[in-house]
Amino acid sequence: MTLPPQDRLPGHDVTNQPPEPGDLDLWAGDPALRESVLAQGGPAESVAAHAWQLGRRELRDIGREANRRLPELVGFDRGGRRLDEVRFDAAYHRMMTEGLGAGYAAMAWDGTPGGHVGHAALVYLHSQVEPGTCCPMTMTYAAVPALEVDPDLAALWRPKLVSRVHDPAVAPVARKRGATLGMAMTEKQGGSDIRSNATRALPEGDAYRLQGHKWFCSAPMSDGFLTLAQAPGGLTCFLVPRWLEGERNAIHLIRLKDKLGNRANASAEIEYHGALAQRLGDEGQGVRTILKMVHHTRLDTAMAPAGLMRAALVEAMHWARHRSVFQRRLADQPLMAAVLADLALDWEGTLALGLRVARAFDGQSRADRGFARIGVALAKFLSNKLAPGLIVEAMEALGGIGYIEESPLPMLYREAPLNGIWEGSGNVIALDIARTLERDKHAAEALRAELNAARGAHPAYDAALAALPAEVPESAARQQAERLATLLSAATLFAVAPPEIAAAYAASRLAPRSRLYGTAPDLPVESLLARFAV
Repeated sequence: MTLPPQDRLPGHDVTNQPPEPGDLDLWAGDPALRESVLAQGGPAESVAAHAWQLGRRELRDIGREANRRLPELVGFDRGGRRLDEVRFDAAYHRMMTEGLGAGYAAMAWDGTPGGHVGHAALVYLHSQVEPGTCCPMTMTYAAVPALEVDPDLAALWRPKLVSRVHDPAVAPVARKRGATLGMAMTEKQGGSDIRSNATRALPEGDAYRLQGHKWFCSAPMSDGFLTLAQAPGGLTCFLVPRWLEGERNAIHLIRLKDKLGNRANASAEIEYHGALAQRLGDEGQGVRTILKMVHHTRLDTAMAPAGLMRAALVEAMHWARHRSVFQRRLADQPLMAAVLADLALDWEGTLALGLRVARAFDGQSRADRGFARIGVALAKFLSNKLAPGLIVEAMEALGGIGYIEESPLPMLYREAPLNGIWEGSGNVIALDIARTLERDKHAAEALRAELNAARGAHPAYDAALAALPAEVPESAARQQAERLATLLSAATLFAVAPPEIAAAYAASRLAPRSRLYGTAPDLPVESLLARFAV
């Protein structure tokens, strides 16, 4: 039995403070998640089971510990021999065990029906509790399709990547019960311009030796990385194992990045000093090969903001329902209710669109593949532009306590910009959307069909669809990305959400208006706030 904390203190009584939230059921308490997972054919039972586990107070506390206890770089042992390891707190390993065990990296590839939808839902749930550990699990999930170009490498690595076991042992992959794969792509001189990479790959028998640097290596304790280097035949993709049989590969960790957020996860600068690597795909085809991984990581960067938004809104709703000001609960005051309902609309659209895109990843048709290509870019662009502002408003709803580290809002706020930067910042994604629509007729046709299917659902939707310009200059690529993503979110909500919520989204997001939260007219406030059972 846990005794309650004292609220009668020597100097004052503690009153008008919300109770500490206990266990949360992140499935039963989230009707929007249930609606979309079921509508998109996801594995509802598996998602529900993990949602219940993640919502337990114990695991949420462990997630906060993983975020507080930072990873430590251990470059050498006491005798001066190189280790190049990152040591993590036990809380980090617990979160990795929970996520991988639930199928975060495996569900999309192990034959689970609706596996990509299930995976996307797990990204959404895990991001609410401890988003830092999402990075290594996301890259492991996304690396699987990139391995298809080499059956021998796939035969060795794929079973370990989908094993549902977190095995942090320092050992070669053949001796691991489970493995993770990371990515080391960008360099100092190029950033997003990966074709300017200078790392060299020198053939050595059936393998290669890499010489060079990587400015960002996410999750440097992964069991291997997909990386790009200049081979004799041009820029090529390689799989670099972290550990070799009987020795450490020549991957030197120079320093860990001191990041704004994403604290539980280590990100590093590394150097290759003759590191052994296996070629993945043909020489000169590195970008094409690694883009298979990038395409799948983009799904997660579209979904994670929805989880961050949900977590921030749950905190704001809990506070508003238990805090009284001027003799009324905050939640009952019209202006606060209007702000919270307006915030909830953007979360609804982000969640619904992300899971709709995930269904396209599950599909096998040409239309599915085309929609996945354009849909994931649109979802990533919009969700990441909305998340930081929404989290700021949720923090403001709590007032000063929302700015204090005892609240999860500061962590969520620090996390909010990350997914917009990772795997293509706003300009990169906006240009990618424009070029995909210009060059990929299947993607353009799939998007057009999805948007046209919602015609007649709402006058504001029809007007916004009719107003889309036929041609867009490069300088207006962001405006077009926002327009298309908002239309697609509305179309998705018409298919999965309660009619009054879908109509409110179309009326408030597609018609010209102030974008300040709390200014949207005629919202179904009670229906929106009822989506948060806290």
